[in-house]
Amino acid sequence: QLSTFIKERQISRLYVVGSNDTTAPVIEASYKRFLDLFAAHIKNGPFVLGRRPGASDFGLYGQLTQLATFDPTPVAITMERAPDVHAWVSIVEDLSGLEPSDDDWFERDALPETLGALLSEVGRTYVPVLLANAKAVDEGAEIMTTEVEGCVWEQTPFPYQAKCLQWIRQEFVRLDPEDRDVVGDVLAGTGCERLF
Repeated sequence: QLSTFIKERQISRLYVVGSNDTTAPVIEASYKRFLDLFAAHIKNGPFVLGRRPGASDFGLYGQLTQLATFDPTPVAITMERAPDVHAWVSIVEDLSGLEPSDDDWFERDALPETLGALLSEVGRTYVPVLLANAKAVDEGAEIMTTEVEGCVWEQTPFPYQAKCLQWIRQEFVRLDPEDRDVVGDVLAGTGCERLF
């Protein structure tokens, strides 16, 4: 009975990530591109923004613990395309002994091009969904529809994602003007700038 409960609970929550028959090919294609891009990026340093982990690493780690190390289908894709990403999850799993300092971040004026490529993937695939979801939540729509990579994306609106967009915008506004300009420059042309 417990396995049935867990299975039904997990399946009933797939709408939260937009996973359905319509969106599955888009999600899988994006995951494959992400693996290629992230594997290339971590060759510049062990973490997203340098030689120390940050919030972006922990956010990715949370997703990748399932996709790269647990669920058999995406694990097989990960091992075939990007075994370094699988290994990265293990590194983030145990950061004992790491003593990060502020000097471990990438320099603002020397960010690797691979970071822009990762942000462009987010801008092409996640930003349209995040924006359409917020609009659907604001309008009280029962279904959110948008287009991602030329494919229809349809799902039940998810209020928490709309709150996340609000938080992202609030934090951006709270940055001092110089930092906001730096972030704006990093995001320019990636599609992520549309969040603001």
